[in-house]
Amino acid sequence: MTGFLSIEKLSKTYEGPTTALADFSMEIGQGERWSVVGASGSGKSTLLRLMAGLEAQDQGAVFYRGERILHSGEKLVPGYDAIQLVKQDKGLYPHSTVAENISRPLLQYDKAYARERLDELLSLFGLEKKRDSLPRQLSGGQQQKVAIARAMSLEPEVLLLDEPFSSLDSHQKRTLLDELNLIFQDLAITLVLVTHDIQDALLITDKLCVMAHGKLMRKGEIKDIHQDPKTAYVAGFFGPLNALSENKYLRPSHIQVTKEKGKAAGKILLKRYFPDHDLLTVALEGHSNYWQVAAPIRKLRKGDSVNLDWKESHILRLDE
Repeated sequence: MTGFLSIEKLSKTYEGPTTALADFSMEIGQGERWSVVGASGSGKSTLLRLMAGLEAQDQGAVFYRGERILHSGEKLVPGYDAIQLVKQDKGLYPHSTVAENISRPLLQYDKAYARERLDELLSLFGLEKKRDSLPRQLSGGQQQKVAIARAMSLEPEVLLLDEPFSSLDSHQKRTLLDELNLIFQDLAITLVLVTHDIQDALLITDKLCVMAHGKLMRKGEIKDIHQDPKTAYVAGFFGPLNALSENKYLRPSHIQVTKEKGKAAGKILLKRYFPDHDLLTVALEGHSNYWQVAAPIRKLRKGDSVNLDWKESHILRLDE
């Protein structure tokens, strides 16, 4: 592979034995923003460490601008300035200020450049008023911004984020993701985000890689994967599925509640309020399984009998 960032047949096994990656390959273009999702233990975090050169793979290689990334067993000081990894724990120094944390990677650089770069990052991330604060005096979102700003201090071309938003509440996360989206867009940085939450991927990236058991299951534009997920495993990351028959599924939003006779009938067991619909759990007549239905009609109640219909074009034909 000869692209901007190439991952070629990476394999990694830990003691156990546990296979973290198995013959994993993908190509990342300059300025692209990717999310990597997968079940726990699917190899997502291992992939980022290998991409950053912080861990040794068993087989395969990572290439950055055509040059092979040396791993931790080949390089005296592992890692590259051009490829920065932000870990889930943030790694902030608790007794150092925001300014000191951000500028720590710049200690060996020209002092004038280091001051200028620090001021740029404080302004870019909206942290000017927090420059003298300690990490414990910051919100979770502000701490994450400091960690990302520190990673950006060396002006990397590639930023790797390992589930950085998992400890934030939904409001903090949504606000932070909106801010970061604008920042990354202006910088045109290449981004790879590992997350377990598909909403994070939708908010900050436009390309998706789905992993399972260390293998690449699906990759491409998020909208294309949502419309044509190929497998039930991949489709499941976008929300619940209703099994219609063998290898045929319907999403809750593609089922209509109708007064006319539909293709199925059932009784409402649960009703939950969402801003743009009620989410119904429906027990189907003549079946042991339950369906979830996103109903914009608010008048339905628990215990009501309902008829269900759908368009044939909305049926997903998926492999397991």
